Parts: sequence; structure tokens; C-alpha cells
Amino acid sequence: MTRVKRIALVLASFSVFVVPLAWSQGGNAEQQIKNLVYQAVEATLKVDTNALEKLLADDYTGIRGDGLLLTKAQEIERLKSGAINYDKYDVQELKIRIYRHTAVATGMTYFNGITNGKPFGGTTLTTRVWVKQKGNWKLVSFQATRVPSAS
Repeated sequence: MTRVKRIALVLASFSVFVVPLAWSQGGNAEQQIKNLVYQAVEATLKVDTNALEKLLADDYTGIRGDGLLLTKAQEIERLKSGAINYDKYDVQELKIRIYRHTAVATGMTYFNGITNGKPFGGTTLTTRVWVKQKGNWKLVSFQATRVPSAS
């Protein structure tokens, strides 16, 4: 057998094992991220700051639909203090892309609640960036862009 044929055989054999493994890990990671997005939403609705403490990376940055830039500590304090309280926070059309140890989740979010004593609500397009750190997925970045109302 020629050297080229041997190399081709090795590569073909390798791909038979590696490609299905990569697909299965991608699907698994995708489901993990989907679950984490919904855990973060649930924690936000229930003002579960302990859960958010675990989900957000220490260097987390959030950019809200109103342009407010928040660190992890500010995000958690904002909820804990009652400065913002969500009645509804519904993520739909969630799409997740995995890039080894990074995941990007985009979707449409419908929400309403009270902020600083005043009702608010609307729709945003959101992007969440998750990074696997020490074996755990952490939310490192959140960005919301307001969708103008149709009226």
C-alpha cells in the first residue's frame, strides 16, 4: 500500500470515530446552554441571586435594552434591591451556536415588570455569550437590543 493510501485510510478511520463524537458533544453542549438560559431567566424572575451568582462569570458584562451597562455585582444588586422586578420574561426563538468552549445564544425576549416604581415592558433581541470555565459554563456577556413597537 502506498503512503498516500495509508494516510487516506488513517484519516477516513479517524473521521468515523471523531465526527460522531463531535456531533454528540455539540448537541449535548447545545442542550446545556439552552437549560442554562432558562435557569438564568427563572433566577431573574424569582430574584434568586444565589443562582445568578453561580451562573454569571466574575467578569460578566450586561448591556440592557435601555443602554445600561452592568457588571455582575451591579446586575445582582439591581435585582436584590428591588430596583427592577420582572413579572414576565419569556425567551423565544432561541438559537444556540457552539464554538468549542464558547457558546452564543440569541433569541427574542418578551418582558414586563416594574423598574424604579414604574411599569415597563417590551421586546428585545438578545445575545448571551457563555464560556466554559473550569468545566462549567458561565455567562460572560449579555446584550439586549430593543425592538420598536409596531404602533
